[in-house]
Amino acid sequence: MAAITTSVLLMRWPLVSAVLMFVASTLNIQFRKSDYTFFAIVSSMLGIASALWFATGLLGLEWTDFPVIWASFKDIMIEISSHTPPEWPMVMT
Repeated sequence: MAAITTSVLLMRWPLVSAVLMFVASTLNIQFRKSDYTFFAIVSSMLGIASALWFATGLLGLEWTDFPVIWASFKDIMIEISSHTPPEWPMVMT
C-alpha cells in the first residue's frame, strides 16, 4: 500500500509542490505574526525550494540539464563581451 501511495504522490508532483508552497506561505505568515523570525525564514526557504521544484518540473528540466545550460550561458557571455569596445566601460571623472 505504501508503494502505491508513494508512486501516486511522485506522479502528482505538481500538486505536491503546490501544496508545499501553500503550507510554506501560511506558516510564514503565522511565524511572522508570532515573531518567530528563524522559523519564518525556514518556511520562506521551503516555499522558494518548492516553487523552484514546481517551475523546473513544468519546464521539463532535470539536474543533468543545468551544467549544459550554464556552459551555454558562459559561452554566450564570452561571445558578447568579446564584441565590446576596448574603452568600455568608460570611467567618467
